[in-house]
Amino acid sequence: MAGLTHGVVISSAMAPHRIALLFNANKVYDRQVIAGIGHYLNSTRVEWDLFMEEDFRSRMRDIGQFRGDGVIADFDDPEAHETLVDLHIPVVAVGGSYHDPANYPDEVPYIATDNARLIRLAYDHLIEQGLTRFAFYGLPPHPTSRWAHEREHAFRAIVAEESVEGLVYQGSPTSAGGWGQAVEELVTWLAELPKPIGIVAVTDARARQLLQACVMGGIAVPEQIAIVGIDNDPMAQLLTRIPLTSVIQGAEEMGRTAAHLLHQMLRGMDCAGTRVLVPPVGINVQASSKFHPIRSPHVMRASHYIRQYGCLGIKTEQVADYVGVSRTVLEEHFKRELKQTVHQVILTHKLDTACDLIANSDVPLADIALRCGFTSLQYMYAVFRREYDCTPRQYLDLHRKTAAT
Repeated sequence: MAGLTHGVVISSAMAPHRIALLFNANKVYDRQVIAGIGHYLNSTRVEWDLFMEEDFRSRMRDIGQFRGDGVIADFDDPEAHETLVDLHIPVVAVGGSYHDPANYPDEVPYIATDNARLIRLAYDHLIEQGLTRFAFYGLPPHPTSRWAHEREHAFRAIVAEESVEGLVYQGSPTSAGGWGQAVEELVTWLAELPKPIGIVAVTDARARQLLQACVMGGIAVPEQIAIVGIDNDPMAQLLTRIPLTSVIQGAEEMGRTAAHLLHQMLRGMDCAGTRVLVPPVGINVQASSKFHPIRSPHVMRASHYIRQYGCLGIKTEQVADYVGVSRTVLEEHFKRELKQTVHQVILTHKLDTACDLIANSDVPLADIALRCGFTSLQYMYAVFRREYDCTPRQYLDLHRKTAAT
């Protein structure tokens, strides 16, 4: 009997569609798009047999021979457009938005991240912090980074419209061989900028480079340079001592929308020419952009040091040594400028970090105490009771109740 396998009848009508997802899963943006596709499949009765290339570098190889039913692909890669445009199965494109409509492909439906709104959200946040000077750290021109130049174009358009100074630095490509020189050039650029200034980085990866360069150049973040990235990449947060403010793209919504469109196309709907612009989700505000003016250079330098090492058990004497003044002089500047002692500022930093980890992670409380520089979990409990009149566990319960309302 046709379709009989091991006594089970396989109905061709019930066979799942074979769908290729052509993305670079090494990148947080691509992974979020893929997650959105997965969420769509899990929330519907759609059954797809998904193909994903294990090595993203060869994801276009032999795609012309793919015996499948549809494709969702990252069209920020020009090779995707060139390879898939003549594929005789439904294709949905995902990529960056363009200020010139002629840059969109005509042949396929296109789901785009709203680059202009990403930059506007970052810029408006810096405005809200009281900054009046702005800069943009982008990428050098390359066919695979057209999205980056759209973000640069959006930044230039905003500062031109609002008649404010907006400096742009594209820097060098990231490579192991040229990394030393690239960082030196970045430190030089940052040192020459008028300050205070807010910088929008084209990605979190570039924002992390800014933070590294500021540490190397002894430039206080955010008192002298406030930084906002794009992607809300957890890896970037792990690799920086100063928590990074970042705009959250609507990448998962892009994935859900792309899956929905392909689903409709597989059912016979004509979606050619469809354009969907997906706005950002919001902004994750962290220490890198929380600018507040400080007049004392000693307090500015000390605050920068505390943000980097405050959870590593540093004492007031170490901060004073870093600043290059006596403990007495530093304490006088802190009391005059912040109305707090150096120890109180260090403790506040540790508590703020602990509260963030308690509220936004699954890290055990004992590990949080260690990470935040408390000598023991019991001591962290004692400090919480003294400062907040509650335990860390009660703080977590209160946060969950607040989030649920």
